[in-house]
Amino acid sequence: MRTPARPAPSAPSTVRPGGESRTARVKAAQDMRQFLTNAFRMPAWADTPEETDDTGPGTPGSDTDRTEPRPSTAPAPVSEQAPVALRTPHRPAEPRPSSPAPAQVPATMATPHRDTELRRTFPAFPPRSAASEDSSFAETWWGNAWVDALEQGALDVKRLARGRGYADQGHVDAITVTPGLVLAYVRGSRPRPYRVQVRLRTLEDEDWERFLDTAADRPGHIAALLDKELPESLADCGVPLLPGPRDLAPQCSCPDSGHPCKHAAALCYQMARLLDADPFVLLLLRGRGEKELLDTLSRRSAARAARAAQERSPRSLPGVRAAEALAPRQLAPLPSPLPVPPHPEQPPVYSAAPGGPDPFALDQLATDAAARAHALLATGRDPVGALTLWQDAVRLAAARPGSGLTATTRALYSTLATAVGRTQADLARAVAAWRQGGLAGLAVLEEPWDPPAGRFDRARPLLLGADLPAFRPWRNRLTHPHGHVQLRLGRDGLWYAYESEPDHDDWWPRGTPDLDPVGALTGLGTPDDL
Repeated sequence: MRTPARPAPSAPSTVRPGGESRTARVKAAQDMRQFLTNAFRMPAWADTPEETDDTGPGTPGSDTDRTEPRPSTAPAPVSEQAPVALRTPHRPAEPRPSSPAPAQVPATMATPHRDTELRRTFPAFPPRSAASEDSSFAETWWGNAWVDALEQGALDVKRLARGRGYADQGHVDAITVTPGLVLAYVRGSRPRPYRVQVRLRTLEDEDWERFLDTAADRPGHIAALLDKELPESLADCGVPLLPGPRDLAPQCSCPDSGHPCKHAAALCYQMARLLDADPFVLLLLRGRGEKELLDTLSRRSAARAARAAQERSPRSLPGVRAAEALAPRQLAPLPSPLPVPPHPEQPPVYSAAPGGPDPFALDQLATDAAARAHALLATGRDPVGALTLWQDAVRLAAARPGSGLTATTRALYSTLATAVGRTQADLARAVAAWRQGGLAGLAVLEEPWDPPAGRFDRARPLLLGADLPAFRPWRNRLTHPHGHVQLRLGRDGLWYAYESEPDHDDWWPRGTPDLDPVGALTGLGTPDDL
């Protein structure tokens, strides 16, 4: 500031013509500099206004409506001050005060190093992707019960929606849970987060006794708690584990007096996700830690099991001395066995019923079971006990009387072939082999083998002596040169005849097995035909 030139006084003086002293002028100049400095200073964090709601000023739920005016620290206007001298003595320039640095807010307010049995700190949840307002915020039934208690006790659904959005966006810092209290810092629009608390009444000792008795009565309750599950039957034991609509008491450092404000609602929504992951958090909030609960439940369960075992233990019974029990005694002779029936009895007739089993199949199974029982009673040996599933299916199909594939037989063949994973043609060929020679005939059909020298080598001269052409040998088989007749030597020493269309290699059992290869060809035609 420039001052107008004035004539220098003839003699130094400390008093102005108006009566103002030099000391007063110096003080007035200092006050002016301080005023100018404060007038252009940037506001610090403490001077910034509180966070405002999206609803805008002048509407219900707005934080700005409840913001209290801060007392002004600026000096009074210049017109109200004492007169200021226009000229000040020469003084060294004083440095102007710099603007205060913005407040440093830590990345998290969590203090997990202070955790104990009754104090647990959980890290902040990450933001949820593709969160829908229509979907349930929690995943478990007890987490949804917590959300229901929050939403039914809220007075403003708009604050709930804002709080849910804060929770979805990850604005809630680490959560600290102690008996009766949940604490967390929630980030809003101002740099420093708000301190939010939610209080919930702890359970009385009588409630805990009832809860522990119910949990120890059923081992499934303890197993579910160890698996981080909360059974509904355990929550309905008469103990108010889950909060009701008016049980949650939120408190926030923001100026919003809503119940709850959006910051408290965000913390309550995140608590539902925390309860989804670990229901022991709810028990800690009600007053008991996880280790204490599990130790108590283990002791009570062991005591109940011991009492139950003692109650189930049989009373002492009158015994017998070992010497008396092991002493030789004369036993009464067994009765003579009943005579073996000459033949199995005929099973009853099964009538057909709509949607019921096939009466023919029932009759065949009953007849087969009666025959096996008769053989076991007479000889002490089950003739088909060692058969494979395929061999037994062939035996059952071969026991069907008659020849040709009638409608009933086709149904039987289809059922058996499907059960063993074969075709009906395979089953029909195997049935022909079984009827030709039983289990040995089925083995001749399916198992080629290398017979030793002797019997097999003598068969070709015998066939030549019967005016038959020279058969081609291969392993245990002799094939007619025209390819329509074949002889197979079984492991039982019998020759089995087979027929096929010429050059088709589609061999089917024919005739009756015989020790003589020429005799096995009897019935297949004259030597000229062969």
